[in-house]
Amino acid sequence: METICRCGWCNLNNPLYVAYHDREWGVPQHEDGKLFELLILESFQAGLSWETILNKREAFRAAFGGFHPERVAAYGEEKTAALLEDKAIVRNRRKIAAAVQNAKVFLEIQAEWGSFARYIWHFTDGQVVRETGKASSPLSDRVSADLKKRGMTFVGTTIVYAYLQAAGVIDSHEPGCFLHRKDGAPGRGAE
Repeated sequence: METICRCGWCNLNNPLYVAYHDREWGVPQHEDGKLFELLILESFQAGLSWETILNKREAFRAAFGGFHPERVAAYGEEKTAALLEDKAIVRNRRKIAAAVQNAKVFLEIQAEWGSFARYIWHFTDGQVVRETGKASSPLSDRVSADLKKRGMTFVGTTIVYAYLQAAGVIDSHEPGCFLHRKDGAPGRGAE
């Protein structure tokens, strides 16, 4: 039986995590709904493990209106109070407020750029960056600074770096992982 090698962080005992690693992480995303979902989930990860957030993903999807930015941007105090009572998600007032604020800014960026995908991919001229072993970079510094300037919160450079990895802007599959690509090799979704 052949063993498939994956990135060292992937918990092989969690089928959700293995599926996420194999089918989603590092795959270039150009669909705004997916980019918004990842942005919300990554901001909730701050101070927690990605596995914790991934295990609650369906609950987050239900709590945050299927990750439709228009719905989330309209959340008021009543909805925030309900979310703070929802034991299926991470109940953090600041992160919930950030999700609402970030949804509003996300919509502003869509209006300005035509799509959030066009905005996020312009930082790399539409190219996938391949690098491993980092938690931040000059790229995540620039994106983080711009998002903060626009009014987003919970978008520090480390969170943004993880976001760019999740969205496939940065491909960080480790050497030895069956999904690792060397510089210049086509990545998934780029074929």
